[in-house]
Amino acid sequence: MTAQTESTILETVDSGIPIRYRTLSYKFDEKIESSKKSSTWFGRPKTVKDENGNPITAAEAIRKINVHLLRTEDVFTKFSSSPIQGLETAAVERRAKLGKNKISPPPTRYLTKAIMYIFGGFNFLMWVAFILAVVSYEPLGGDDPAPFNLGVAFLVLLVIIISSIFYAFVDWNASRIMQSIRNLVSEEATVIRNGVPVTIPSTDVVVGDLVSLSLGNRVPADIRLTSCSSDVKFDRSLLTGEVDPVTGAINSTDKNPLETKNLAFSSTFVVQGTAQGVVFAIGDDTVMGRIINLAGTQKLKTTTIQKELNIFTLIISFLAVFFFALAMVLYETWIKNSYPGFETTSGAIANALGCLTAFVPQGLPVCVALSLTIIARRMAARKVLVKNLATIETLGCMTVLCSDKTGTLTMGKMSVQHYGFPDATFDSDTKTPPAGLNDIHSIAHLCNGASFTSNSADKTVAERTIKGDSTDTAILKFAEAVGAGDSLREKNEKLFEIAFNSKNKWMLTIVKARADGEAVMMVKGAPDVLLPKCNWVLNSDGTVSPFDKNSRARITQVQEEWSQLGERVIVLCRRPLTGVSIPYNAAQGALDAIVQSEIQDLTCVGLLGIRDAPRADVPAAIKTIRTAGVRVFMVTGDFAATAQAIGRQVGLITAQKTDSVSDLADMVKAMTLQPPAGPAAHLAAAKKCDVKPDLDMQPHRAICVTGGDVLTFEEKDWDVLFGLYSEIVFARTTPEQKLKIVEEAQKRGDNVVAVTGDGVNDAPALKAADIGVAMGAGSDVAKDAAAMVLMNNDFASICVAIENGRLVFDNLKKVILYLMPAGTYTEFIAVILNVFFGMQIPLNSYLQVFFSIFNDVAMSIALMFEKAEADLMLRKPRNARTDRLTDWRFFLQIYGFIGLMFWISALSCFFIFMKQNGIGASSLVFAFDSWGYSKDSLQYVLAHSSPSPDGLPYDTTNSTVVANLDGQSALAALVASGNSVYYVCLIFLQYGGVLATRNRRVSIFQSNPLWGPRQNLIILCGMAFSLACGFLNVYTTGIQNLFGTGVIPVEFWFLPIAFGMAALAMDELRKLVVRTYPNSFVAKCAW
Repeated sequence: MTAQTESTILETVDSGIPIRYRTLSYKFDEKIESSKKSSTWFGRPKTVKDENGNPITAAEAIRKINVHLLRTEDVFTKFSSSPIQGLETAAVERRAKLGKNKISPPPTRYLTKAIMYIFGGFNFLMWVAFILAVVSYEPLGGDDPAPFNLGVAFLVLLVIIISSIFYAFVDWNASRIMQSIRNLVSEEATVIRNGVPVTIPSTDVVVGDLVSLSLGNRVPADIRLTSCSSDVKFDRSLLTGEVDPVTGAINSTDKNPLETKNLAFSSTFVVQGTAQGVVFAIGDDTVMGRIINLAGTQKLKTTTIQKELNIFTLIISFLAVFFFALAMVLYETWIKNSYPGFETTSGAIANALGCLTAFVPQGLPVCVALSLTIIARRMAARKVLVKNLATIETLGCMTVLCSDKTGTLTMGKMSVQHYGFPDATFDSDTKTPPAGLNDIHSIAHLCNGASFTSNSADKTVAERTIKGDSTDTAILKFAEAVGAGDSLREKNEKLFEIAFNSKNKWMLTIVKARADGEAVMMVKGAPDVLLPKCNWVLNSDGTVSPFDKNSRARITQVQEEWSQLGERVIVLCRRPLTGVSIPYNAAQGALDAIVQSEIQDLTCVGLLGIRDAPRADVPAAIKTIRTAGVRVFMVTGDFAATAQAIGRQVGLITAQKTDSVSDLADMVKAMTLQPPAGPAAHLAAAKKCDVKPDLDMQPHRAICVTGGDVLTFEEKDWDVLFGLYSEIVFARTTPEQKLKIVEEAQKRGDNVVAVTGDGVNDAPALKAADIGVAMGAGSDVAKDAAAMVLMNNDFASICVAIENGRLVFDNLKKVILYLMPAGTYTEFIAVILNVFFGMQIPLNSYLQVFFSIFNDVAMSIALMFEKAEADLMLRKPRNARTDRLTDWRFFLQIYGFIGLMFWISALSCFFIFMKQNGIGASSLVFAFDSWGYSKDSLQYVLAHSSPSPDGLPYDTTNSTVVANLDGQSALAALVASGNSVYYVCLIFLQYGGVLATRNRRVSIFQSNPLWGPRQNLIILCGMAFSLACGFLNVYTTGIQNLFGTGVIPVEFWFLPIAFGMAALAMDELRKLVVRTYPNSFVAKCAW
């Protein structure tokens, strides 16, 4: 962190200018604002106080940190702690009463959320409809305003209230679910209490605790370092935004607390080395806590589906407003003048409101709000933690999975299988060990980053708990089985240590025998790194000989043999430092350089073959993932032969021949010829988005590439690699090379890249990937960088995640496909017939709104609980760039097929009902203001009119025939019943619609909602609720009087069933054609 960065933070806090920084965990921007601009409604920050309880700003609190300026011994005195004993139990209990080590969450801006609930999405149009309905009642309603208009206004208001409450509930429920699954990641800290290392929840850390930090740990609180390894480094990017790790130190390097290297801040990570230190601040008193509590708010990123739905909402809103405005313009310029008796201004507004209500699929926002929450709950049940709901939809687009080997494809439980020398190799359980094993035993114990925990000392070696990485753990167990290491550690003093890191690929320790004082350098690590530095070799009998060509050839042969068995090979080396002067008091950077320069003239003591067995569930999972059209690559730091062996065991490599980089180079050379030749010729002029292999091609091509090869690759090499090969193993890679692989894959083939890993070295790639997947047993750094955590370390859970990601998108498509034909299209046809064709409206505004918000929503919610179709994991991944939520096939299904049948069916029911009552279609269409006076309608009026005083059923005093009030009321009641017929027909049409929409290809006879793998009884509940709504509207007297509904003949409860079944049958026929003739025109038009 630079001085400029620190100054910016402090000045920004004071001035009120917003600070922005990006977290790794939940992918949201934390917006920090001055408390002067905050209010209670928008979330007031907590008061920051100094040691004396006086209120101060966060910037002042940070400036007052001075613990880094104290001497190490003074730090222990200040916090009443001990460098050996740590805190005693009484002190811990006393300090624990001061509060938990937990940062208070940023305050929620309830007013902003409430405004979004009430006015967001389609609710804005509903508010417009409400205002217009009120205006049509008063003042435009005249002396006798129609109660219908006021009733519609209150119904629309009810819709707004219900939807707002529902959105708030779903939001609250989603937050609760996300918080609960985040809590599954238990953060722990290792502290020294009463002289014993204990592991406790991070929230139980107290001020004064002596904390031990190691590779991959999250720093649990603000800590003053009191001891550390020379190579210790911290990732402060979460706090400062800077990606370069910061070296740790014991002494102060700067007066500025944010610049000094002897402080470790809460929520940062140890990315290299080890350290110990005293906690000086916890919870809200940490630097991170003080910044967050300045009223930070969470600004969630807009997901891909949300963006598409926002566009969809804008289009629908524009069309709704356009047709409403068009209807009103036509009324004012044409209908009002040409047909003055057709309708009043108030009535015109009420009918034109249908343009707003019919176009709005009110069930869609509800289903969107529910969908991701439902899927998140399902995934949480499988112990899959999704930190951000946006990740779920991205999973459905995954095309490439870059998987780490150790701990991901394998169990992460390593064990030493073999040890060997140039002249002989042995199984780890050999009963008659050679003399050379003693030397291996010494290095395995003394040059080891793992250690047994004190609470398991009474158990067997196999049962004892070990703290450390998997490789060191395996070596320590092997060494302890050979002989206890306590005496070795007592006889030798550790002078210096460089912990293993993925860049060096070795660990180094310098020890000195307490008896004779001779220092010895011990190194263990990768053979390809250390063997070139060896001049001597230890034989199995304990003798040392020159490391000649024969010995090197034999060592290489052993390494190859063990690697073919899937074993990781570790070489153990040593060098006496007789006559070598190491200035152990030198500055850490200089000391590291000096020691590393002495890694030469080593003696190769022996080799260890460590096996990490593949997880039992991995082969089946990889097969499923590949069947789903996702390529699985292995990206590991292990030896190439070991990686290939494991790759074949888990089914990642199926090709008989694995190409090498030389084969790749030949293809690149042929591709660059004029004209291009070879297997990669088609890639010569291909766009980046088209650089991908044909996964249907058999056999698949496989290749193994090393990290060194990656450094030499140019654009054409990457094009051929990712454009031709479906099975790729990357071996001997560093974190930087893993990151490069991910970035190059993302550039090509419209790839959505997921990366799995569990170690610190995986963190950069996990962050850069579209989807980072960490194992629950992995390091804190990996889990924090990932977007998804597999809490049960089950690789097969990735299959579940992919399936659920696809299911979200699939179910949302089905919801839209279900809502649009009836709830939007067929309703809008009713408005069109009224406004543009002069018909009495077949479905009034009340029934339109009621159907959309109650009938439609009930069954659309049921669709969100649909399980995956049988072929969901057989389809190719969705292209996030080109495959939209809706496309021309989709709209053809809505407007040219299902919707067409729906509105024709509903209108037919309306016409049949009117014809039964003596009014034909010719008297309905283009009636305008002649309604009630045309031949059919007039006869109906006359038939239902009471006789006039002269005995006639109508008044003949004027030239215009005027029916009396009873006849007009009867005609209005007939239209009201016709509205109910249209409404009831929609209910049963939607029965057929929801059953047709459940399956894209499969027949309902193979996948029904009543039984079987895709049983969904919620659909039956939705149907029952929708039918109950129908009875409520048709037979409730109050609704009839206020909203213009009416009783319908019993046959119109059954005729729509036939129409609904006919629509379902037609869709079944379409699916049969698609299945039988997959290359037909009908199949190409299928959604």
